[in-house]
Amino acid sequence: MSLTSKLGDRFKAEFMGQIIAVVSSALLTLILARILNPDGYGLLFLATSVLGTIQLFSKLGIAKSAARFIAEYKETNPSQLPHIVRFAFILNVVTVIIVCVSLLISHELLATVIGEPDLASLLSLGILFIAFGTFVTFVRIILQGFEDIKPAAALHAIDRGSRLVFAVGLVLLGYGAFGALMGYVLAHILVAIIGLIYIYHHHLWPKNTSTSIETGIRRRIAEYTIPLTATSTANVLDKRVDTILIGFFSGPVGVAYYTIGKQVISFIETPMSALGFTLSPMYEVQKAKGKSETAARIYEEGLVHGLLLYIPAAAGLVLVADPMVELFFGSNYLGAVPILQVLSIYAVLQSVTRLTSNGLDFLGRARERAIVKGITSVLNVALNIVLIPLIGVVGAAFATVTTYSIYTLANVYIIHTELNLRIIFILRRMVATLAITGVMSLPIYFTVDFINSFVGLFLVVGVGIAIWAILAVSSGLLDIARIISTLS
Repeated sequence: MSLTSKLGDRFKAEFMGQIIAVVSSALLTLILARILNPDGYGLLFLATSVLGTIQLFSKLGIAKSAARFIAEYKETNPSQLPHIVRFAFILNVVTVIIVCVSLLISHELLATVIGEPDLASLLSLGILFIAFGTFVTFVRIILQGFEDIKPAAALHAIDRGSRLVFAVGLVLLGYGAFGALMGYVLAHILVAIIGLIYIYHHHLWPKNTSTSIETGIRRRIAEYTIPLTATSTANVLDKRVDTILIGFFSGPVGVAYYTIGKQVISFIETPMSALGFTLSPMYEVQKAKGKSETAARIYEEGLVHGLLLYIPAAAGLVLVADPMVELFFGSNYLGAVPILQVLSIYAVLQSVTRLTSNGLDFLGRARERAIVKGITSVLNVALNIVLIPLIGVVGAAFATVTTYSIYTLANVYIIHTELNLRIIFILRRMVATLAITGVMSLPIYFTVDFINSFVGLFLVVGVGIAIWAILAVSSGLLDIARIISTLS
C-alpha cells in the first residue's frame, strides 16, 4: 500500500472516530444545556475546567514523550518498544497516585478558594475523573505513536459516545451536575480498561522482550517529558484558566456562555483535528527514513486545504451565529453570540495548530514550542485578568484570539525551519481562499435576517457551501477526484 493510501485509510478511521465523538459531545452539550439551568450547566463545566487543570500534573507529557520515541524506534530498533511503553506507564501510575491523593486532601479548600462551595462534591468525584482520564489519554497517545490510528479512533468514539449515554442518563435520573460528571467518569473507566488491554495484547505481549532496555532511554524519555509538560501547562492556561477566571469574575452563567462558544468551535475543528492526529507521527517516521521533503509536501497540502475549509467556515459562523445559538441552545444563551463570533477566528488558528503542533513534538522540537506556548499563555492569562472585568466574557475570547495568533505563527515558522516549506505557494493559496470567502459571504449576509427556523438556517448555510464548493473546484484549489482517490 502506498504512503498516500495508508494516510487516507488512517485519516478515514480517525475522522469517523472524531465525527462520532464530536456529534456525541454536541448532543451532550445541547441536552445538558436544555435540562440543566445555566447555573448548573456552568458549575459542571467550571468543575471540568478545574479538574482539567489539575490533570495536567498527572499527565506531565509522559505519554507524548513515549509516543515520540515509539515513532522513532519502531523504524530503528523495535525491540525497545515494550520497554518504552512499560516505563512510561509506570511513571504515569506514580503521577496519578500523587495527584489524586493531593486532591482528596484539598478539594474542599479548593472549592472555597474559587468561591463556589457547591464545587466540593464535584471535585471529590474528580479524583476518579483525573485518574482514568489520564489513562485514556495515555492509551490514545501511545497508539498514535505506533501509528495504530484505527483503534485509537475507535476508543475516542467509545469514550465520547458512552459519556453521552451515561451523563444524560444520570442527569435524567435526577442526579444533576454530579450525575453528569459521574457519566464522564464511567466512560473514562470503560475506555481506559479496553485500551490498556488492547495495547498489552497487540503491542507488548507478542513482542520479543529478551533484549534488555537500551542504556539511557529512560533518561531521554524523562527529559523530553519536560518541554512537553511545559507546553501542556501552557495549553491548560489557554483552555482552562480562562474558564476559571470567568467563573471567578462573572459566575457560572458566564462560564455557560463561554462553554457554548468553545463547544461549537470544537465541533467544526473536527476534520483538522483528525488530520493532525493522523499525520503527526508520520513527520518523524519520514524524517527517520531520510524523506523530509515528502513530509513537507504532505504538510503543505494539509495546510492549504485546511485553510480552504476553515477560513470560509469561520466567516459563515460569524454571520449566522445569532440565529444558530437561539435555535440550538435557546434564547437563554444568546449571551454566547458575540463570544462565538470572536472565537470563529480561533477556529482558523486551531486548524493550523492542529496540523502543526503535535508534529513538532514528534520531530523533537517540543522545547521551542514550549517556550513560545509558555510566553503566549502567560500573556493570555494577563489579558484575561484585564479584559474580563472591563468588557465581560467576550474579553476572554479576545485574549484567546490575540495570543493564539502569535502562537500559531510561531508554530508555522518552527516547522518551516524543520521541513523547508514553500511559503510563496502557501501565501498564494491563502489569497485565493480569502477571495472565495468574500464571494461566498455576500449572499449569506443579505439572507441571514430571514432565518427563523432550522429549515431556514440549513438552507442559508447550504447555499453558502454550494457557492464555496463551486468556486473552490472551478479555481483548481479543490481537486475532488484526487480526494476521492486518496480516501477510497
